Amino acid sequence: MTTLYVATDGSDAADGSPAHPLRTIDRAAQLARAGDTVRVHAGEYREWVRPRRGGLSDQRRITYEAAPGEHVVIKGSERVTGWELESGTVWRVSVQNALFGEWNPFGEEIAGDWLVEPEAPRCKHLGDVYLNGLSFYEVEHHGDLADPPRRTEVVDHWTGVTDRVRNPEQTRLVWYAEVGDDATTIWANFAGADPNAEIVEINVRRSVFFPIEHHIDYITVRGFELAQAATPWAPPTADQPALIGPNWAKGWIIEDNVIHDAKCSAISLGKEASTGHNYSSLRGDKPGYQYQLESVFSARDIGWDKEHIGSHVVRRNTIFDCGQNGVVGHLGCVFSTIEDNHIYNIAIKREFYGHEIAGIKLHAAIDVEILHNRIHDCSLGTWLDWQTQGTRVARNLFYRNNRDLFIEVSHGPYLVEHNVLASPVAFESFSQGGAFVHNLFGGTLRLQTVMDRATPYHRPHSTQVAGYAVIYGGDDRYLGNIFLSGERSAAYQNLPNAHVGYGTGGYDGHPSSFEEYLERVDAEPAGDLQRFIDVRQPAYVAKNAYAPGASAYSGEDGALVFDEEVAFEVVEEGDHVYLDAQLPAAFDDLRLGVVTGADLARVRFVDAEFEARDGGAVVADVDLLGAHKAPDDRYPAGPIASLGAGRSRLRVW
Repeated sequence: MTTLYVATDGSDAADGSPAHPLRTIDRAAQLARAGDTVRVHAGEYREWVRPRRGGLSDQRRITYEAAPGEHVVIKGSERVTGWELESGTVWRVSVQNALFGEWNPFGEEIAGDWLVEPEAPRCKHLGDVYLNGLSFYEVEHHGDLADPPRRTEVVDHWTGVTDRVRNPEQTRLVWYAEVGDDATTIWANFAGADPNAEIVEINVRRSVFFPIEHHIDYITVRGFELAQAATPWAPPTADQPALIGPNWAKGWIIEDNVIHDAKCSAISLGKEASTGHNYSSLRGDKPGYQYQLESVFSARDIGWDKEHIGSHVVRRNTIFDCGQNGVVGHLGCVFSTIEDNHIYNIAIKREFYGHEIAGIKLHAAIDVEILHNRIHDCSLGTWLDWQTQGTRVARNLFYRNNRDLFIEVSHGPYLVEHNVLASPVAFESFSQGGAFVHNLFGGTLRLQTVMDRATPYHRPHSTQVAGYAVIYGGDDRYLGNIFLSGERSAAYQNLPNAHVGYGTGGYDGHPSSFEEYLERVDAEPAGDLQRFIDVRQPAYVAKNAYAPGASAYSGEDGALVFDEEVAFEVVEEGDHVYLDAQLPAAFDDLRLGVVTGADLARVRFVDAEFEARDGGAVVADVDLLGAHKAPDDRYPAGPIASLGAGRSRLRVW
């Protein structure tokens, strides 16, 4: 096993020893073999690292790491100087196309399946301009550069809610570009800054750390700052490149990095192009839903299984200022762990919009664990779409998002436990087969049936398809949660096939047991499929706590409904986050034992139990703060085992 060294004063003709380091990380990536370490010294590296080889096992991986205590930055951008003042605060520069090679992000539009086309005829491009690290907005015409408006509000496309712009001054920083045969001309309004006296960069490379070949397995990337890549739109029906990712492989560890300013996605655990690449947009002959369904079977044909794909670890990263996702992945994310990350400012510039935007957006998150992440100030916190099965969402802190958690057209079993969901829209379920244990729901719940899109489910802990079904709704379990109330947006009411409200009252009319469900089915007119269609699936709801204004399911056993004030607030103080609570004395009357899989009824369609990823018993015995619950003790509702009546302040991050 060898350690290869890289330094900004090195040479790619050197041998990579401590005394003779290499100049580029990518050169080290061409030399490294299983078991080797690439150690990079402080400095700024503008390159795309494309590993040539991977490791051979978890014990014989290739590790790329920043030298201990040193700050290493890898960027997909290049610094541009020689700006000429055109008029007012608008400057111009001409860049030779040779800088970009065969792929010029200023000539590449953001396009693909599930993208919602803007009202204006001209789409946005993958290029970007940065002033001292702050990204600009693209304008449609050269004439729009002179006096850009300072915007303070935008409308969230999904909820219709008006949202504040996080940095109104940033909206005055705008650019426009024209790509010629030999050069690209970029105009930018620097709002009074002198671009020749400041650091101005432009997007050049698609990715920063991303192999070209598939199955470059068992790589660790640790301790870097990774930034400014012209990443394309990454829907589940296309190739899904990002600023960093394994590109259809197994066993990567991406840890302790600072990752920011990906045009679309920061980290991809997603699929590749052979299983479909924007066919719905390009061909226009079938809906994206159909192509996505086909991609599942295409992936099985090329070895989509636990032995070859997934089992990645993404942990302790700080991810921010990306246009589409912090973490994205269809199919390639299976059996992975995403934990202890801080994800924020995702898709809040709203330069473009589509149905694949979230801090974490995964399809087919089979046996994925999303644990103890802090996710805030995102258009949507976490979106799990299709085949959410064996998935565990635990001990996460969601707040100040437009929406916190969305689980779409999935059949379970999946477990959501010990989370804080504090945003105005806390949870949206277009699914069935979930279990919700010891969460704090600070906003609305949206429950919606989906009878026109049948999606696959799998054999437990496997990628093998067992069947597919539409979403009847229900077949959900709620134990030991706290539900708050508030004021619903007018844009979020009277939705077709949906119920929006605070608490579990949306399950009224559902049977409260599987036996009652079967009785209702038996009472229907004779037939096969027809007698199931109009029968609601069970809701297993017990021992939840409800603030005034939040409604309990009519069939709930042991509900605690307060008539006194209940209040929670997430408060940031520097790098720390606190949860301030006000609870009435009656709160202490509700206690539950540790919830395990034995307390959760099996999932109907998949015919599967709630199990841990290894197939053993699932046990929800660790609270938001990391405290372990003793199996013989009893605990309050909500995500914190020490929560009690009265006023309290608890540090939650």
